[in-house]
Amino acid sequence: MSQNFLGVQIDAVYHTALVFGGIEYFFGAGIQQTYPGATHHGRPMEVIPLGKTDLPTEIILEYLDSLRQVYTVESYDLFTHNCNNFTNDFAMFLLGKGIPDHITSLPQTVLNTPFGQMLKPRLDSAMRGITQAPVAPAAIPQSSGSTRAGHGNLNGVRDPHSSSISSFSHVNGDSELPTGQVHYATTLKKLDILLASARNSCAVIFFTSATCPPCKLVYPAYDELAAEAGDKAVLIKVDLSEAYEIGSRYQVRATPTFMSFLKGEKENEWVGASEGQLRGNVRMLIQMAHPPHPHTNLRLRTLQRRHRTVTYAKIPPLDKLMGKMGSRGTDPAVTALKDFIRTREASGASDAALPSLPTFTSLLNQSIENDPPDSLFPLVDLLRCALVDPRVSGFLAAEHAHSTVITVLSKPQGLGENCPYSLRIVTLQLACNLFTSSILATQLLQDSTLCTPLLQLIPSSLLDTAHPPVRVAAASVAFNMAAVNHVRRLDGKEDVLSEPSQVELLASLLETIANENESKDSVRGLLTAIGLLMYEAPRDGELVELCQALGAKESVVAKKTFSADLRDLVTEVEQVLA
Repeated sequence: MSQNFLGVQIDAVYHTALVFGGIEYFFGAGIQQTYPGATHHGRPMEVIPLGKTDLPTEIILEYLDSLRQVYTVESYDLFTHNCNNFTNDFAMFLLGKGIPDHITSLPQTVLNTPFGQMLKPRLDSAMRGITQAPVAPAAIPQSSGSTRAGHGNLNGVRDPHSSSISSFSHVNGDSELPTGQVHYATTLKKLDILLASARNSCAVIFFTSATCPPCKLVYPAYDELAAEAGDKAVLIKVDLSEAYEIGSRYQVRATPTFMSFLKGEKENEWVGASEGQLRGNVRMLIQMAHPPHPHTNLRLRTLQRRHRTVTYAKIPPLDKLMGKMGSRGTDPAVTALKDFIRTREASGASDAALPSLPTFTSLLNQSIENDPPDSLFPLVDLLRCALVDPRVSGFLAAEHAHSTVITVLSKPQGLGENCPYSLRIVTLQLACNLFTSSILATQLLQDSTLCTPLLQLIPSSLLDTAHPPVRVAAASVAFNMAAVNHVRRLDGKEDVLSEPSQVELLASLLETIANENESKDSVRGLLTAIGLLMYEAPRDGELVELCQALGAKESVVAKKTFSADLRDLVTEVEQVLA
């Protein structure tokens, strides 16, 4: 029939989904999930094994979260933004390759015919009830509670209490304990494990029993304190009617009894069901184990807030950029990425189908290795433009050995003084855009193979006295690195950037700011990066020692006369250097 109406033979109109970890993921009413084969579409007519992935669960979760801004309920289009686009994008992230072309190209094949164009609005409207139907509640995988919750519209039903991706709830093979909840100990062995996990922080044992009505009065408060403490304390509950040996060891004579431990040593003991006393003692214990940094007592408008990373999102005239590529500009991989960028800019991410990124990155890597340095910047700039899309940055985050990112970031340093200005500036701007992905941002700081090229690129660029835009871009990369690490400190988490890397970065910033007397944007970036690195830095750490050795405070204070606009910022940075 399709041959008669369209002039081409179409064997089937495909709905696709991707099955991973025992769960089927697909796009309809937003990103939906179900047990395999349990959707309203029924059992699949074909199953195509695509391969295996070794990506960590957390990275997969982050990527799916980023796709939710692209694959919304409202953005669904039967022909241009459908389930096949989602499956292709997810597969490309997980495996570095998409789904078969005969599936992804089918809608365009239909639209290339006059009859297909005529039927497009009617078919899209008629199919909405099928393509965007909700998943039956019984078919929705139940959350185990170990994945992150609350990511908006899932399976066509708004449920702020449900886990966004319940299929990825793996149990680690190590002995790491879950945080933010009360732990139960019925044996001395279990209790000793719990106390050992708090040897560098603090712990509380709540001795209770099944026949203690007053104990039950403070159960809710104890649960709330455990959630409030998070990973800063281990709150334990022991039922003495079951754990006789524990009661014997600690000689507990009455319930409720509470014992607190600080850095592995018993700190306090009290008896009674006073909720106020319980809350006060536990909070005081946590404060003793984790004393607040002196910087938290300061009033710092800039350094005590979260910062968005700097992004270079401006799109140049693409045809002109393509013209500078020579023969590379006509390569299908290049033209496909150009069309993706142009469509995304004109119509939004949902209308821009992702091209074959492995094909483009393969071409880019070959060009960097073989082509003259003067000819490389247009290709790098094209990738910079594409990186503002989470699907592109997510692909680079999942790429094996991060070969493309490392190759691009390392090229200017490898060329040294012979690196063309155009290549250095677009590489720095691309480096900033890598931080648009939270996955890639963490990897850039945490993975030494990625962090090292960045740390080498920044100082050599900051010393480029002939080109202020290069210095501004280099200061922006440094700011992005400091900002990502700064957020971890604000959240009470460990730094993601190692101390040696922070020292190396800070040293280059301090060396530069003493001599930067031309660009206000550069000075602002340098000052803010220095302030973010030093805010809540360990008081006995190497960063403080470096600042003292290099006279950091004097170099910073000297900038008060550079620009009136920067005086407040200089004052803030001066305070965290004091």
